[in-house]
Amino acid sequence: MFRKKRVLKVENNEISVKKFDGEDYISITDMIRNKDGDFFVADWLRNRNTVEFLGIWESMNNPNFNYGEFAIIKSKVGLNNYKLSVKEWAEKTNAIGLRAVAGRYGGTYAQKDIAFEFGMWISPAFKLYLIKDYERLKAIETNQYQLEWDVRRVLASSTYVAHTDAVKDEIIPKVLPWRTNYQYADEADILNLAVFGVTAVEWRKNNPERAKRKENIRDSASIIELLILEELQLQNAELIRKGISKEERFNILRKMAITKRTALEKIDPIKGLKRLDDTTYLGDGKENK
Repeated sequence: MFRKKRVLKVENNEISVKKFDGEDYISITDMIRNKDGDFFVADWLRNRNTVEFLGIWESMNNPNFNYGEFAIIKSKVGLNNYKLSVKEWAEKTNAIGLRAVAGRYGGTYAQKDIAFEFGMWISPAFKLYLIKDYERLKAIETNQYQLEWDVRRVLASSTYVAHTDAVKDEIIPKVLPWRTNYQYADEADILNLAVFGVTAVEWRKNNPERAKRKENIRDSASIIELLILEELQLQNAELIRKGISKEERFNILRKMAITKRTALEKIDPIKGLKRLDDTTYLGDGKENK
């Protein structure tokens, strides 16, 4: 699903947040960009307390951490002529808590716990403001997720009846009684293939844990995919009533899905949705009217 750039705002700094392997990483380069005085990531890395903290974090979160190299680095930290870069730290120890990112919005990113520790190095106040704004961002994202589910419940039922009625009226009378349930599933899978690229059975095979929880392919759909599905259900119902063959209907629906996805991914479908409560907003802290 389309998502906007994720940004924290701390003491007039815009601080980028990225996902790596499902974890939030915060740009410590952005954190010091507009600070008064000399703040450098390399200076922070030369601090023995910093390296000890990083070592503990890696030992708790990284099974591939190289303890031998860590011990060598730790023995040298604090010496006047010793310098340590993020790249060197990551390459020598297989560390995952700090990442050097190239290109636009590049710089050094730290896993959120490490970023909070870096904020403390800048100042205790900066750390507290950073944590507070991170909590604001997560509250927004949590409410967006809840809003998606509110929309999903509406979309899931809005066109389902029209589609199943068309199958019942036009297709079911032409098949043997024992084929009735299979026919409904076949028609649902035409839509699944057009929108998601897999059948319901294939999705369950690829997602066994979610299948055990009685989830289905449409439970994992984004708002964009459900908007497409809503339109395709209506379109397929119309094509069924016109007597169009299954193969031809699939080709038509697949082309529609591709065209619709391209158009929808250029907009943010969340924008038109209002806040859920009086304290959490979907924008930059201003109420959505």
